Amino acid sequence: MPASVFGPGHRFLSGDRLLSFDEIEAVARAAVALGVEKLRLTGGEPLLRPGLEALVERLARIPGVRDLALTTNGTLLARKAEALRRAGLHRVTVSLDALDDATFGAMNGVGAKVAPVLAGIEAARAAGFSPVKVNAVIRRGVNDGAIEGLARFFHRSGDVLRFIEYMDVGSCNGWSRSEVVSGAEIVRRVHAVLPLEPIGRAAPGEVARRYRYRDGGGELGVITSVTRPFCGSCVRARLTAEGTLFTCLFATRGHDLRAVLRSGGSVEEALAGIWRDRDDRYSELRSSLETVEGKVEMSRVGG
Repeated sequence: MPASVFGPGHRFLSGDRLLSFDEIEAVARAAVALGVEKLRLTGGEPLLRPGLEALVERLARIPGVRDLALTTNGTLLARKAEALRRAGLHRVTVSLDALDDATFGAMNGVGAKVAPVLAGIEAARAAGFSPVKVNAVIRRGVNDGAIEGLARFFHRSGDVLRFIEYMDVGSCNGWSRSEVVSGAEIVRRVHAVLPLEPIGRAAPGEVARRYRYRDGGGELGVITSVTRPFCGSCVRARLTAEGTLFTCLFATRGHDLRAVLRSGGSVEEALAGIWRDRDDRYSELRSSLETVEGKVEMSRVGG
């Protein structure tokens, strides 16, 4: 959420435009009835939503939900971890893009500090979330110097560090392909200081390429949605707080489920139709276009 877009003058959504917990639960139940087994609360920052523990408890009670997870920036996690665990949350993922305040502040854009996030990770461990997953988005020229330090810090911690290529999510983060540090480069750099070996995916549709440290120091993942797209195996959809369903993380247009909910329509039928007709291949198409543009540029310079 860049400060240039979401600064002091930004008008956020009024409460009546957000889905209620009843409405979120209704969509979740419809999705589970169609075969969904994993639900994740994310954001934005989900811990800013008042009473989130109550929503967790409601979702955890839906028959068929095998995995209920939450992704957070971690700043409020220390005070919330125990309550979330009691409510039925299964797993926690924390975003942490650097270990020093200056770099971390440059990445989050609001000057947030590292210490509260580390305290949140520790509180999650103490509450029984094991392993905690830690996501680090790597942006060239901003925090690419943090790769080795993050790997060393979480080596033998029991947590799972996952590096993520800098992605053009939505349309407001000023994305540039030149700022992407490829997953291959990340693995090479970590391997140079802590030797790695690849391991298989834990489940179909898993997005991270998994590695383990050869010295038994744990596991590391790399998510390569820019350089090695996985559209063909993607099984994910995203529901926004205002009720728009996106079937691709990179999409700028979605489907209005709030209107279906508030008009008394069948959410299950709407979901089934949306999923049946989806044809998202943004990452693959972008990758193909970049390859073509690269070949054209090479031909211009005699490559």
